[in-house]
Amino acid sequence: MNNSLIIDEDYSVWLKELKNKVRLVQIKAAVKVNSELLQFYWDLGADIVEKQTTAKWGDGFISRLSHDLVTEFPDMKGFSTRNLKYIKQWYLFYSQEIEKSQQGIGQFSSPALVKSKEAFGQQAVAQLIQIPWGHNIVIISKCKNLDEAIFYIQKTIQNNWSRSVLTHHIEGNLFKREGKAINNFKATLPEPQSDLAIETLKDPYNFDFLGLTEKHNEKELEDALINHVTNFLLELGAGFSYLGKQYKLEVSGDEFFIDLLFYHVKLHCYVVVELKAVKFKPEFAGKLNFYVSAVDGILKSEHDSNTIGILICKSKNDTVVEYAMKDVHKPIGVSEYLITKNLPDEFRLSLPSIEEIEAELSGNK
Repeated sequence: MNNSLIIDEDYSVWLKELKNKVRLVQIKAAVKVNSELLQFYWDLGADIVEKQTTAKWGDGFISRLSHDLVTEFPDMKGFSTRNLKYIKQWYLFYSQEIEKSQQGIGQFSSPALVKSKEAFGQQAVAQLIQIPWGHNIVIISKCKNLDEAIFYIQKTIQNNWSRSVLTHHIEGNLFKREGKAINNFKATLPEPQSDLAIETLKDPYNFDFLGLTEKHNEKELEDALINHVTNFLLELGAGFSYLGKQYKLEVSGDEFFIDLLFYHVKLHCYVVVELKAVKFKPEFAGKLNFYVSAVDGILKSEHDSNTIGILICKSKNDTVVEYAMKDVHKPIGVSEYLITKNLPDEFRLSLPSIEEIEAELSGNK
């Protein structure tokens, strides 16, 4: 019997496909387990609320329930007193918020309205159980209402956020900043690219991670962003791929330099980012419009969508921005950036650098 195996290209391709199938099965199994567990948590939360309302079991009910469940299922996590309280809090947050959101529909006296109410609640719960339990705890602990919570649930599902990234975006108030920048995307881009492009913009951008002083200039701002490019990409949002700073474009022998150039893998387009450490001026829009046109003419291929431009300045007068953009025919958006944790120069200069800290931790002198 010949046990030898000839590894050819067909086998390698098939093996790669098989590995992808196994990974997909693993993901589906993990999602199914998570969904069933969270559906159980939802029902348990409803039971706990109902029992504490109707039964006369005293204040120690949850502690006793935790003890009894842990005793019966010692290998199963999730039955600690603390987690049972989270389950109750989680259920109450959404059930009460869903009820509030439905009060405007009426008293649900007709079968159609009752069905509408039930469908809305089922849809909300279906989204809750698609994200891990730890993410759910973060959301109910930090969000103020149903709209905000559902926003972060959907973003987590769309972008596969880790818990730390989710926490970062909630604490950075992404809910109130996303899609708020002044832009002309509806007039200059086809759907659905215009809607997706609007979602990529924030106003303001939070640059607290830079540690800049109040008196910084544009070069310091640009250098700091590139030195913290991971945090900058996180603040920009999912899909941005960094291509370079002071990106050179040559137009008929004249050289021009774009502050920052990105490619957006979801929008399939180049993104020109211009930084201004001063208040918005109308001429900034014209310059950005030129850069976007140049990128369209020089870099954009037939497979790329229209290039968009983002101007991020220290402050702006919204009315001035709107007037400045009236006759701009390329897709651009204008936002501010925010730095709330400025350090005085004397304190910033006295602090050790990241390199010095890393050297100290590694024992290098």
